[in-house]
Amino acid sequence: MEPQTQYAKTSDGVSIAYSTMGDGLPLVMIPNAFIVAGSWDDVSQYYETLAQQKRLISFDGRGSGMSQRLVDDLSIEASIRDLEAVIDELDLSEFVLYGPNVSAPIAISYATRRPDRVSHLILWCPTVRASDMLDTSMGKGLDALLGTDWDLATELMAQLAYGFAGGESARRYAAAMRESTTAETAKRLIDSWRNVDVSDLLPQVSVPTLVMHRKEMIVPALDVSQGIAAAIPGARLALIEGDSMLPHLEHGDALVAAVNEFLGLNAPEPALSGAAKRDAGGLVTILFTDVEGSTSLTDRLGDAKARDLLREHERLTREALKAHSGSEIKTMGDGFMASFGSPTQALECAISLQQSFAERNESADEPIRVRIGLNAGEPIAEDEDLFGTAVNVAARVAAKAQGGEILVSDVVRQLVAGKKFPFSDRGETELKGLEDPVRLFEVGWRDTD
Repeated sequence: MEPQTQYAKTSDGVSIAYSTMGDGLPLVMIPNAFIVAGSWDDVSQYYETLAQQKRLISFDGRGSGMSQRLVDDLSIEASIRDLEAVIDELDLSEFVLYGPNVSAPIAISYATRRPDRVSHLILWCPTVRASDMLDTSMGKGLDALLGTDWDLATELMAQLAYGFAGGESARRYAAAMRESTTAETAKRLIDSWRNVDVSDLLPQVSVPTLVMHRKEMIVPALDVSQGIAAAIPGARLALIEGDSMLPHLEHGDALVAAVNEFLGLNAPEPALSGAAKRDAGGLVTILFTDVEGSTSLTDRLGDAKARDLLREHERLTREALKAHSGSEIKTMGDGFMASFGSPTQALECAISLQQSFAERNESADEPIRVRIGLNAGEPIAEDEDLFGTAVNVAARVAAKAQGGEILVSDVVRQLVAGKKFPFSDRGETELKGLEDPVRLFEVGWRDTD
């Protein structure tokens, strides 16, 4: 069923049409300038798949679609106000932000201003400066057509998106663009964005970021996305087959899989299953933390001061879990057990956590040294807890670590092969309760920034 349209009011009084679909992690999708996604029939299956475990929130930018058409301000700042109006109307305290193509500067700008609200940033075939599009031969041709032949300009954009064999779907897309806005508004929008350049903001992006790009796309070129991913600290780059700017046209399942892996949604999170007793139903990465010498801390500092230190451990651990889509299973006073749908995010969380403790210890009177261990498998979920061999191995791996170390099983190392994590082979080790030795690897974290 097609989502129902509702309205939000911007701070400068513009009515913005928005709709929601699905239930779960909020994902706010910024519109791609005046270009619409096509008819509902064309994108419904893609949206329904993307909306699994998420609450998709989409809106029409000012001057287009169902939003207010007659507006004076079409600047990037005005577009940020559109985004803020929808976020505030839905009272979203935290959400995933999705910025496609020429709308990526909106997402980047907002993410640097409000990292407290943006949990993850996703950029699809992005540009950070208008020249990446407008200064190409294709961009110059389209720019000229917008001022002379609106019908031909939309037909050409549709053919570029769908391919020249797009047929009826491409014609519907061109018609939808013409219905979405006017030639005058489209031209004004491009003119107002002509000098946009947010490249200086890229090093300031502090939220987890995924950059996706079509392997065969010509405009923008692949090296644009590569440069963006390289400039954003810790950003990932995912390459999707095909050459279309429209995400639903080619290999949409691969795109959704990349998004879900990034958000830690590939495997069900057993800890969120309530009291249901069942198999976890998929591969889960288990992470344990343990404060080294917690008993001696209490003996030496007393109950109150030792508890203050443990609260610091809890605060930093929960912040890292939140930033990397981890689920807290339980806390044991001086340690945590957490689960992740993605082994990559589990490792990134462990590295971030050790870096946070190292930074804290530089100026602290009393250091907190934490050992971390990880393993992956298919545990049993029961009463909001996890059980089984995969969990037992993770706990034993953590016990083998020293304060400030991250140890992982060979299973975890193999799952992230090719991701360039710095592993050091610690050899085979006997773990309590297991018949066969387990090969362990230490993860370097001090030089990963």
